[in-house]
Amino acid sequence: MNDFDFFLGTWTVVNRRLVKPLTGSDEWDEFPATSTCHTVFDGAGNFDEISFPTKGFTGMTLRLFAPETGQWSIYWANSRTGLLQPPVHGGFDDGVGLFYGDDEHDGRPVRVRYTWATGDSPRWDQAFSIDGEQTWETNWIMEFSRA
Repeated sequence: MNDFDFFLGTWTVVNRRLVKPLTGSDEWDEFPATSTCHTVFDGAGNFDEISFPTKGFTGMTLRLFAPETGQWSIYWANSRTGLLQPPVHGGFDDGVGLFYGDDEHDGRPVRVRYTWATGDSPRWDQAFSIDGEQTWETNWIMEFSRA
């Protein structure tokens, strides 16, 4: 239930985001961010807010642990749309978290995967699949260091 305790606190973030996902492009945009994460429900949940100063928006993530399934649900929203995105669900094994869900990208259905690597310098990435999880295209990478 305390799987995300490693992420509590304030972080400096280096983002790399694929400019045109699912087009075969390999052009990446790199930009900074600052994130602060707080626990809720005695570790069975947490909330972080992230600021992207060069992009002009903020985002937030809510993570909730379901004791009956042993899985996390992760929800994302940003100040550009004000909409809570469909969740991804999953958990951790040996310090690696895998979370899956369904969403859309440019009107096209996609399978989404979030991968978390824990430790002193955590790393998160997002990938899309459009072929039933046979292949994945990573389109956003965040590397965290303590602020």
